[in-house]
Amino acid sequence: MNTRLLSRRFGCWLLVALVLLGSVFSPAPKVAPAQSPAEFSTQKLEASPVEQLLQQGARLEQQRRWTDAVVHYEKALRRFPNNIHLKARFQIARKHYDLNRRYHDLSFLRALRTLGREEVYRLLDEVLLKLQAHYVEPPHWRRLLQQGTAALEIALEEPLFVKQHLRHTTAEQRAQFRRRLRQQLASVPVRTRGELTQAVAQAAALAARQLQLRSVPVVLEYVCGMTGSLDHYTSYLTQSELEDVYAQIDGNFVGLGVEIKTLETGLLILRVIPGSPAQQAGLRPGDLIVRIDDKPITPQNKDDAPNLLQGPPGSVVELLVTHQQRGMRRLRVTRRHVEVPSVEEVKMLDPQSGVAYFRLAAFQKTTSQEMDTALWKLHRAGMRYLIIDLRGNPGGLLTAAVEAVDKFIDRGIIVSTKGRNPGEDFTYRAHATGTWRVPLVVLIDQDSASASEIFAGAIRDHRRGTLVGTRSYGKGSVQGIFPLSIGGMGLRLTTARFYSPAGRPFSLVGVEPHVKVHQVARPVELKQLPGLHAPGQNDPVLQAALDVARRQLAAGPTRRSR
Repeated sequence: MNTRLLSRRFGCWLLVALVLLGSVFSPAPKVAPAQSPAEFSTQKLEASPVEQLLQQGARLEQQRRWTDAVVHYEKALRRFPNNIHLKARFQIARKHYDLNRRYHDLSFLRALRTLGREEVYRLLDEVLLKLQAHYVEPPHWRRLLQQGTAALEIALEEPLFVKQHLRHTTAEQRAQFRRRLRQQLASVPVRTRGELTQAVAQAAALAARQLQLRSVPVVLEYVCGMTGSLDHYTSYLTQSELEDVYAQIDGNFVGLGVEIKTLETGLLILRVIPGSPAQQAGLRPGDLIVRIDDKPITPQNKDDAPNLLQGPPGSVVELLVTHQQRGMRRLRVTRRHVEVPSVEEVKMLDPQSGVAYFRLAAFQKTTSQEMDTALWKLHRAGMRYLIIDLRGNPGGLLTAAVEAVDKFIDRGIIVSTKGRNPGEDFTYRAHATGTWRVPLVVLIDQDSASASEIFAGAIRDHRRGTLVGTRSYGKGSVQGIFPLSIGGMGLRLTTARFYSPAGRPFSLVGVEPHVKVHQVARPVELKQLPGLHAPGQNDPVLQAALDVARRQLAAGPTRRSR
């Protein structure tokens, strides 16, 4: 199965990662040496804004706050996308984070125990074959070896990896192994997929001789390091992560039904899915989870805390929750299957003017049907103008985005994709049947990504509506999800790039709104807004959209919905 997926980088559900090592092999283009945070923070850099960002990142690395470091460097790279120092530090932080994530993943730990030597080499070969056949650019085999070796070197000093595999070794023994590994691999030819596999086997053999380290964890570090090095979105998927991806596509999963943000003091509830166990138990947006069962959330364990919310259906988790107004309370929540709606908050914002609204939270299998239901509901309520909210929408299925655009555009290109493999070249076009003529305002922000940008870009290029908010994220690539034949694992692989109807790329560019409105905080839910007389007063972007709609409605006759 190859599901064409447009997923955002570091979203609410999954995070991914990468690394570089400068002096080990022949230097790769535009690659800075990997240095410790302490070494790096003392260097003089070329520009003071970049220097400040690097110093902030170095402090996060010294504190081993890898999640925060990854997010910090990612934001910095949006400001300075070509800075090699920021790229190197981002890659290193991402690699540390990725290893810690895997070693808290029960399905990955199970694979470590159950996979044999022959199986793990078959896994490596299958991954490399898929890279060779499907990746958007030709693989650079030596660079992949560099990245895999860098991942292994970082693993040798990560406490979780050392505790799991290397308790019997000393820091000096591991340092000697690294030096010998560099010497051995520096002269190895790596021009083909087969030669890369042989080089990995040599590294594993050396680790077995010098550190008594099994080949399975070594090869898996190479697999993860190589795949994660290709771009921000390509990654190895553990069995649990692969199941999570499919759950997101289908719009259902087992859990509590909350969207969270990790803070130093706990897990902040950003969103509670309607009808979910969390809502039924009394969790609300703005609540802060400070204890999960008997484990308090601290700065030291906060990155692991979200994993404690997971569990099998029917199991119960006890939460200690605090809120500024609601105080401290204990809640028991039963995990179960949660249906995640794609379309939310369907309502008439201004019945007198006929201004309707709904929020598109993600693009999944159910999106088209949910949109149809919402549109007909609003049509019957007298819709003359529609506001579609894409803020915070991280993307999803390409086909779902195309189907959504096709409801509002009757002809022409919606989006085109181009890959190295001709089978990835597609042009998606609109069909006149069933087109809604209602005037549109589309809300976007810096977290509107991927499939959201396909929707917004098509609306803009076809002059079909007004975009309000801030420039979107700027993700312009398509990922395929490839299940692997061993261990229930998978590969998320960038297979193509996508372009707007006018042929504009999205990567690092995004979609510009017609009306720019900056918003410093996440808006409250619409149901919390104080009625029709002051709609959007706590949400300047929504207020601006209402102003646009009312002005256009007042300017002259408009078409009805259909």
